[in-house]
Amino acid sequence: MRLLLAGGGTGGHLFPAVALAQLLMQQEPQAAVQFVGTDKGMEARMLPKLGLPLETVDMAGVVGTGWRGKLEMIPRLLKSMKQAHAILRKFSPDLVIGVGGYSSVPVLLVAKLLGISYAIHEQNATPGLSNKLLGRWATRIFLSFAVTGSSFDARKTMLTGNPLRQGFESVPAKLPAKGKLLIFGGSLGSQAINRTVVGMLPRLKEWPDCPEILHQTGEAEYEKVQSAYAAAGLDPKSVVPFIDDMATAYAEAKLVICRAGATTLAELTVCGRPALLIPFPFAAGDHQTTNARTLEMAGAAKLLPQADLTAEQLIEQVMRLFADTEQLQRMGEKGRTLGQPGAAEKILHECRQLVGTYSQGAI
Repeated sequence: MRLLLAGGGTGGHLFPAVALAQLLMQQEPQAAVQFVGTDKGMEARMLPKLGLPLETVDMAGVVGTGWRGKLEMIPRLLKSMKQAHAILRKFSPDLVIGVGGYSSVPVLLVAKLLGISYAIHEQNATPGLSNKLLGRWATRIFLSFAVTGSSFDARKTMLTGNPLRQGFESVPAKLPAKGKLLIFGGSLGSQAINRTVVGMLPRLKEWPDCPEILHQTGEAEYEKVQSAYAAAGLDPKSVVPFIDDMATAYAEAKLVICRAGATTLAELTVCGRPALLIPFPFAAGDHQTTNARTLEMAGAAKLLPQADLTAEQLIEQVMRLFADTEQLQRMGEKGRTLGQPGAAEKILHECRQLVGTYSQGAI
């Protein structure tokens, strides 16, 4: 199968596409994959390291730009569609999958014009405007949350969960006795979470039972946060700009402080890790809050709105949760009931059905 994956920008969009590509190449060594994104998104940094091919289009987002920004985007969209046309003609895919992010828009529009079937993977509980529009012409719409189905034609939707990279489904269900406090704000980091954690460092230093910490800050604030840990008398090696091996990080964690993007929640639930969720309040349609409430209602996480986020509030909740290992274990177990293991396999199986190709290497 020749599969083109369009989208990216952040890890939430990119990582599911990477999971699909890696599983396809593992199952079918003769298959071909092609990513299309931008030269400014995470895909431009990560895909070359993974040995996965990337072509780029000159597209940018329009959310929050106002009417003038939207008008100015029209020439850019036309230019990116011309670029997408050349990429699609050159690669000649059997199927295109849009995984979200503004770079997917011109690719899927051109795929429709060329008569190439495309599917969409919607990671969030509340879909964005682009996917709502592009879903009209999609052959199949893969969903991470059942509630998202109301936004699309039910005849096209399929609940699959969110594809995860290799290793996550092997994380032990039992929490480690001396597990870490894992902190991250998404693949690019979170200024609000970083600054709040820095504010609670003195309390962490005084905490007799303070666990080992692993804090992913993102590149922008890495040096500042690392210096703050050192100044507080905490191990600066606890701070990293990016975690390459997230499966191991989850395996070693007893509690997670993080945002509530769809890919993060998929990882939490499949791994069975309890979390303090701090949704990004400015996400489109406030979908991260909707995502987080799904886990909170199931008893798998605690929701802490960013508007209520203070160092004192955060440290009090962390200390209270760490004091009750049984509660944390129950939260993790409830999270696992929401997990959707095997999402990448389900999507690839359906893709093969759509294009009518079952190679000898496919499972």
